Amino acid sequence: MDVLWASRLQFAVAASFHFLFVPLTLGLSVLTAILETLYVKTGDEDYRRAAKFWGRLFLINFALGVVTGITLEFQFGTNWRYYSEYVGDIFGSLLAIEATLAFFLESTFVAVWAFGWDRLSPKLHCVAIWLVALASNISAFWILMANGWMQHPVGYVLRHGRAELESFTAVILNKFAWLEFLHTVPAAYVLSGFFVLGVSAWHLLRKNEVEFFRKSFRVAAVWTVIFALFVFVEGHLHGTEVAHTQPAKLAAMEALWETQRGAPWTLFALPDPQNERNIVEIKIPKVLSLLAFHSTQAEVKGLKAFPPQDRPPVSFTFWSFRIMVFLGIWFVLASLWAFRHRKDPLASPWLLRALVWTIPLPYLAIEAGWMVAEVGRQPWIVYGVMKTAQAVSHLSPAQVTATLAAFVIFYTVLGVIDFWLLAHYARKGPEPIRARKF
Repeated sequence: MDVLWASRLQFAVAASFHFLFVPLTLGLSVLTAILETLYVKTGDEDYRRAAKFWGRLFLINFALGVVTGITLEFQFGTNWRYYSEYVGDIFGSLLAIEATLAFFLESTFVAVWAFGWDRLSPKLHCVAIWLVALASNISAFWILMANGWMQHPVGYVLRHGRAELESFTAVILNKFAWLEFLHTVPAAYVLSGFFVLGVSAWHLLRKNEVEFFRKSFRVAAVWTVIFALFVFVEGHLHGTEVAHTQPAKLAAMEALWETQRGAPWTLFALPDPQNERNIVEIKIPKVLSLLAFHSTQAEVKGLKAFPPQDRPPVSFTFWSFRIMVFLGIWFVLASLWAFRHRKDPLASPWLLRALVWTIPLPYLAIEAGWMVAEVGRQPWIVYGVMKTAQAVSHLSPAQVTATLAAFVIFYTVLGVIDFWLLAHYARKGPEPIRARKF
């Protein structure tokens, strides 16, 4: 394994593992804030218990997400030195804003919220969790602005052998970055919604704290159906932007080899990149042109329009995209099903069982979507500006392989700890009802 592949694999492992924590943190922070707001407004003790129960799971996930995020950022200096030198003026500025503005705000108020239950008034304590939720999502905004710039670089000028920031306004108004933000964060909300629905369904099937989990289920059902529908519609808008700005990625997503008008949408295919064809394929005529350019006669570039060295990995991108899309369809259907039974979920045991089994699926979908974004951008690390091979540090294969093995062991241990803690406290349920005064 050469240095480039080892470094890419190491970063992929680190980023994919970190991204297992991020979506649940983003969504649970807001859901916990909503539940605590309902407690402040209604005085219903179940909502206070719900905020504490789901908030505890949020804290577990948040703590481990911080650890994996820090190790991820170090790799820009260790494995991707020339990338850092080339675009550090832009990429580094965005990450610096994220750290100083969002991360410190989030870290400060998460402690205030966690230890302030008996020390703050209900309203002030509720403000603390809303600040945590706001900071978490601001953090996601700046990180996705940075990634959006890598996908579609704007507001820069090449000077003295590096990319220098020319217009900060252009960077933060980057249409591609905004569409990525509006797709990724709501997708995280869908994941957190199904997490709450699934855990609630597990307890309802066992008749544990029925009224408590009925209320959590009701809130999550409304939340999830809103964002599942939003993500499905916004995903189409994001796809049309990819068609305009990253045509090679679109061709790989659809395993489309020939440039053609009235391009079909491929439902199923077995791509054969070596012979530039699909061994087997099931196509729906003209649908890709319609979806990508809103015209059945629009021309869509095929992979053969790009030099072989500039094409993304086709099979991986193609199947990752289909995993994301087909699971997204299930999420819309399941969320509508849950919304229909939000007032009495016990009336549909099949729904409850389906929701329990759905818990891991948003993780798979969101990882698949991230793979489409990142693998589909290859061979570019900054699309059209800098190739991944130009960005890697001069390290020996042995060095990268050794650190890769260490990362795999480290992340495996963290993953086991996170899964055990989440499962343990999710099964344990909420604290008992007790009379209390603030």
